[in-house]
Amino acid sequence: MELISLLLKSVQYEFIQKALLSGTFLAISSSLLGIFLALQRKSLISDGLSHVSFATAALALLIGLSPLIISLPLVILASILINKLVSHAHIYSDSAIGLVSSLSIAVGVLIVNVGSGFNVDIYSYLFGSILAISPIETALCIAASLITIVLIIIFFNDLFLISYDEDYARISGINVKMLDLTFSIVQSVVIVVGIKIVGAMLISSLIIFPAITSLQIARSFKSMIVFSVSISLLSVIIGIFSSFVFNAPTGATIVLLNGILFLIFFILNKIFKFK
Repeated sequence: MELISLLLKSVQYEFIQKALLSGTFLAISSSLLGIFLALQRKSLISDGLSHVSFATAALALLIGLSPLIISLPLVILASILINKLVSHAHIYSDSAIGLVSSLSIAVGVLIVNVGSGFNVDIYSYLFGSILAISPIETALCIAASLITIVLIIIFFNDLFLISYDEDYARISGINVKMLDLTFSIVQSVVIVVGIKIVGAMLISSLIIFPAITSLQIARSFKSMIVFSVSISLLSVIIGIFSSFVFNAPTGATIVLLNGILFLIFFILNKIFKFK
């Protein structure tokens, strides 16, 4: 009863309301992105871009500017660079991601080493601080998530076809390169606005885990969408309340719950053979 009373009381706090609101929208948009990335075997892109966001956040804190102002254009440029390396430099996507990712980590570490006095700030951008999210960050998170959801709805059929047969999609007249570039940029925006929620080192997990978990039990594409979004929402909402009750890092708690759900459904799939 005390736990229920504490949870009901927590909802009255403004910071919990903002966390739930931004977390809910981010959970939906990131899980939808993750489905198409997983099916196209491009999940590592989100991991690479999250490392770029770490370097850009460190740079922003070093020069005294808002990380959003610096991170947004630079992470988008990094996503475009990865696409260009794959299409023009004849480099495999995982190699291009590895190049950009490792370089970003190195730059970020050097910046942190040079800078001083922002250890607490960089920690919040590395591992998230959703309970301290500002109204502006909440609004940006909701806006970015809504744009992502709308774009996925508009291009749903094209994305579905690309995910299952990219060659046939090209023959059908779909501009695969343009869609790839568009959704790399969209993914960049989601990652940048999400780093304050789960952190630069964990945001890719919020994109990847729900999709991979839903693959363990989903028998159709529609059911995969339902399961992925549901798993993401469950992890974020329970993660926020759990971190409040047990005074634990919110981002890490959300990702840990995602990992636990994956293990549960993986084992259940092995036992009951859902697929």
